[in-house]
Amino acid sequence: MTALETSAPPPAASGRLTGWQLLFNNKLAVLGLVVLGLICLLAALAPVLPIPNPNATATANRMQPIFSEGHLLGTDQLGRDILARLLWGTQISIAVGVSATLIAAFFGSLIGLVAGYARGRVDNVLMRGIDMIMAFPYILLALAIVAALGPGLLNALYAIAVVNIPFFARNVRGVTVGLATREFVDAARLGGKGHAAILFTEILPNVLPVIVITMSTTVGWMILETAGLSFLGLGAQPPQADLGSMLGDGRAQLFTSPHVSIIPGLMIFALVMSINLLGDGVRDVLDPRLKAGALNRPMPVTRIDRKTTPPAEKPGLGLLAVENLETSFARGRGTAPAVKGISFTLEKGECLGLIGESGSGKSVTALSLMGLVASPPGIITGGAVYLEGRDIFSLPEAGITALRGQRVAYIFQDPLTTLHPLFPVGEQVAEAVSAHQSIGRRAAMEKAVALLEDVGIPEPAQRAKSYPHQLSGGQRQRVGIAMALANDPDILIADEPTTALDVTVQARILELLQDLRKKRGLALLFITHDFGVVAQICDRVAVMQHGKIVETGETAKILADPQHAYTKSLIACVPELGEGRAFLDRVGKLFPQPGAEGAS
Repeated sequence: MTALETSAPPPAASGRLTGWQLLFNNKLAVLGLVVLGLICLLAALAPVLPIPNPNATATANRMQPIFSEGHLLGTDQLGRDILARLLWGTQISIAVGVSATLIAAFFGSLIGLVAGYARGRVDNVLMRGIDMIMAFPYILLALAIVAALGPGLLNALYAIAVVNIPFFARNVRGVTVGLATREFVDAARLGGKGHAAILFTEILPNVLPVIVITMSTTVGWMILETAGLSFLGLGAQPPQADLGSMLGDGRAQLFTSPHVSIIPGLMIFALVMSINLLGDGVRDVLDPRLKAGALNRPMPVTRIDRKTTPPAEKPGLGLLAVENLETSFARGRGTAPAVKGISFTLEKGECLGLIGESGSGKSVTALSLMGLVASPPGIITGGAVYLEGRDIFSLPEAGITALRGQRVAYIFQDPLTTLHPLFPVGEQVAEAVSAHQSIGRRAAMEKAVALLEDVGIPEPAQRAKSYPHQLSGGQRQRVGIAMALANDPDILIADEPTTALDVTVQARILELLQDLRKKRGLALLFITHDFGVVAQICDRVAVMQHGKIVETGETAKILADPQHAYTKSLIACVPELGEGRAFLDRVGKLFPQPGAEGAS
């Protein structure tokens, strides 16, 4: 039995990305910001720039080419300066697009929030009205509205805003329906908040990213739709210019003077693309989960970036040997270690218990053994995992994949989240079989039924046709065990497989694991935070704290004579029959409340 010095808790990481850092890490968003900022700056400076009057005609200078003297971008069919009209027209197009977007976002989001939260008759009335608007092609509806109100830029703004209200209403309503039944909304209602307060303080902040990303794409649509109406002569009226009217005026000269129409077309393209790219970046900034890296799309493989490369082979280490394993997580521009140089061994037929409080690094250790840590943010930064003397991390990804499920198998904590909800459990067990064995579909199903029978599921042939939600928690866990045993692995890693089960089902699962270990000679790495379970099934135990193994040894010796203070605290937290209040007093002395006598 060995005891290591305790380490201080890891310091709070200060590398969390700020909103600006998250935005600037997105190169496309930065490109959109730069292009949009440049366009908006030039448009805003149009009144003070040394450019001609955009409406001043000079037929003697008509159709001047690009880079003509006094006309950087040439002139149009009436001799008007294209650069001046482009800057003033861009200013008008941006103003109309943003204004129409704000109007549509306000009324559409309000309708969606109220309909999704109130449901029932209110929802039906509001959404059937939205359906009536969506029954018409939106550009035709906009044309009809402008035709009814009369040509003009302001009327075009109203028309574009009205036809885009349904997009906001539909998107916001869909998200609100899901949020309205969430537990935090129920808690707010029980806390005494009224409907309006719940709607605007609980639901709206969660819907805001959806509104923003819808606005970012809708601004582009608004500019395109306004340009389309102006192109048809229903938007900006002469002599006023916007990008659409410039495009319409230049279409007759497309073959003789293509720059007259190409230049405003390129401006529309640059404006819309920059808005869309920036909108994606703003969405990321508004989502707190993205700031923490929780929604980063993981790579297909775990990133391995070890400071030193250990030997690829070490004969004579036994079945499984972990040496100085270190796993870190990216935090902003730096990394924070979660597993810090741990080492242990596991022999054939042995059960090693890995115990510690939540957050001590047990599950990260289990996932790291076969390179299953999500990257980003996880990185294997040191150490080696030897399977029969061969370093797993030195193998190509195809080699590691071949070992998963065949030599080393996992039983995860919550089978309801790891089993596919849309496939019968028998097909999922059969898939685990056929992934490593070249057998037919019928033979795989037969073996799946036999495995379900081995793990104690009654009427396995019938249960194989059931979906995960049709099984009890204990039965789902047995299905997970059957999938892990599908290819007769040498090592079974059980990550708190009984945490979500009641005590009677837990006892049966533990008994099943013990029987399987004895019959099949499995090596079992059992992860738990319950010393009672460790005492029942584990030959040896390793105690983890703050990502390190602080004590390891035979289970009986650790329980009888723990050497480390943390181990003593964990054992002291196991209640004994008949203790009563003495148990609470003992735990209170071990973990005093802040401000109490003896608290640090």
